[in-house]
Amino acid sequence: MTLRLILTRHAKSSWDDPLAEDHARVLNARGRASATAIGKWLTSNGYLPQEVLCSDAVRTAETWALIAAELPDPPQAEYFHRLYHAPATRMLATLAMAGADTVLMVGHNPGIGDFASGLAATPPAHPRFHDYPTAATTIFDFDADSWADVRPGTGRVVDFTTPRDLIG
Repeated sequence: MTLRLILTRHAKSSWDDPLAEDHARVLNARGRASATAIGKWLTSNGYLPQEVLCSDAVRTAETWALIAAELPDPPQAEYFHRLYHAPATRMLATLAMAGADTVLMVGHNPGIGDFASGLAATPPAHPRFHDYPTAATTIFDFDADSWADVRPGTGRVVDFTTPRDLIG
């Protein structure tokens, strides 16, 4: 059985309010445009999630909402505080609970970049893969019967993009 993971870092957030709590930061205009572009890219390539696991931070929720607005039939997201600045190990443990064949996970660096690098059997040649910039998105396929069977180093990278690739 093939399972597909869409791994997306939140889009660019605003630093306009220096007193805002990190968890409450919203996206800036560039971030909103980037999340929309990622949603359009997912749709145009047929990378359509059936389940969404998302950090409960405002910027990750907003990233998902803008992506979802571009999908033909977006699922409801599940929001988890444990994904807020989660390390790769916690992201893998959370993914293990997923039930759908195609899952989108939205999180934060450095954990999500570490998670992507750790999952890839062979990383893509893209120069930005290892630093995983805002709204970077990787499509992974796994030959596994369940998400609990997914192990580091077993993900086949199907595609990778960044907003800069899509909108400059």
